[in-house]
Amino acid sequence: MNPDLNTPFLELDGIRKSFRINGHVLHVLKGISLRAGFGEWLALAGASGSGKTTLLDIIGTISVPDAGKVVIGGTDTSSLSRRAQAAFRRKNIGFVFQAYHILPELNILENAALPMQFAGMKRKDAMARAEELLVSVGLKDRLRHRPNELSGGEQQRTAIARALGNSPRLLLADEPTGNLDSVTGGGILELFEAIRAKRETTIVMVTHDPSVAARADRTVRMVDGTVRPD
Repeated sequence: MNPDLNTPFLELDGIRKSFRINGHVLHVLKGISLRAGFGEWLALAGASGSGKTTLLDIIGTISVPDAGKVVIGGTDTSSLSRRAQAAFRRKNIGFVFQAYHILPELNILENAALPMQFAGMKRKDAMARAEELLVSVGLKDRLRHRPNELSGGEQQRTAIARALGNSPRLLLADEPTGNLDSVTGGGILELFEAIRAKRETTIVMVTHDPSVAARADRTVRMVDGTVRPD
């Protein structure tokens, strides 16, 4: 698909976030305003400590900003209660992390089905959808394997299938290729492109790797809690 860069899907206005550490206030985000279009793949680049992950957590309603507004698909999520944010998150947002966060005691089919069950889907239906998604990311022959029996790339593909379970409109990825070699990481980025093309999903991806950021439609660089066009 061609992303609609003229129609904002994600809008951030004046986002601020501080943390108090040992009696000192650390200003992590300093009034960030940012837009991402419908179906756009946006990369957030920058050095460690620049605020990338904190911003991603706020976009994903995991963390609450001290000030500012987050609008996703026309919904002002920053004005919702924490319970309403959780409900919105389950329905509209998928997460892919660098460390996979797959439960070691479950096989990958059970792992991929878990978020759908949390969202209220019957186990039988969740398992069927999880199998469909895992097959779509190339794991047809690994469904009953546990995470320790998979390669890093296979674990990340499992995490991506899990993130897609509830058909999110927004996919947030935090260093999704950070633990992978360049060839395996390239395959994950190709999978992201396929997801975007098939599902019309908006993607916001945190990375410190310029070659990974180059795969996105647009890169915004974070520097000391502010954003600058790359």
